[in-house]
Amino acid sequence: MFVAQNAFQGDLMGHVRALPQAWRQALADPATQDVLHGLDQFLADELAQGKQIFPLRPLRALLEVEPQDVQVVILGQDPYHGPNQAQGLAFSVPDACRIPPSLRNMFAELAREYQGDFVRQRNSLLRWARQGALLLNTSLSVEAHKPASHAKRGWEHVTDAILVHVLREPRPKVFLLWGSHAQSKEDLLRKNPPQGPLLVLKANHPSPLSALRPPRPFIGCGHFQKTNEWLREHGETGIDWLENKTPPAHRTPQPDAVADTPAAPQTPTPPDPAASAPSASPASPDPSGPQGTLW
Repeated sequence: MFVAQNAFQGDLMGHVRALPQAWRQALADPATQDVLHGLDQFLADELAQGKQIFPLRPLRALLEVEPQDVQVVILGQDPYHGPNQAQGLAFSVPDACRIPPSLRNMFAELAREYQGDFVRQRNSLLRWARQGALLLNTSLSVEAHKPASHAKRGWEHVTDAILVHVLREPRPKVFLLWGSHAQSKEDLLRKNPPQGPLLVLKANHPSPLSALRPPRPFIGCGHFQKTNEWLREHGETGIDWLENKTPPAHRTPQPDAVADTPAAPQTPTPPDPAASAPSASPASPDPSGPQGTLW
């Protein structure tokens, strides 16, 4: 019998209690606690009905980077809904998994931006998270094979609280808003002025359905280089997008049966994004301007 190693096992509030203190503070207000308890009950009811839920650790993005260390926020929609895909990090899958189309396009854009330096990339983006990238989905759980099945269940309130907490940190940071789900958070950014410098860059979602479409094609957006240029202008290190080695954890995470490379019958070699990059005209200008939107 096939067993998904990344299936959620229950006790969401236990996951909350295991977070670093700074993130627990982000979720401590009574309204957010009520939502979390409601989600805990919802997930428990779903499991009691025999439904399979991913990922194993819905709050993993918060285990890999502390709020004061966030340099970049990348917002996704909801976790991958196939077995052994979702890791709790937006857009990321274990190295043993077939590369998802959106992640393939992200690597294709990296290959376009760093033509002389690009190397084949691992599928797990844990290395980005540990350098200071918060890889957060707007919804943090999903039923197997049913995309967006846990949207509008309360996760949006939780992820709003997380983002507001990040905005209160004085460190300069870049928000990468790719697609309508991520861009729906713009109103939140306007209502919660950041404590430090903030750059917001927008583009279509990297999905093949939208990556080349106007008004802001993802392919050609130049966001990876723009992010680092702006961060370094503000005294930050930026993210080494091409580094394939994963930095050590800042803290000891909970044991994770799936880790980053779940058991699989075979480990396919990730396709070379440079070879499979969608054809595109020379880089299209970002309609939000060369520096994006500054708050």
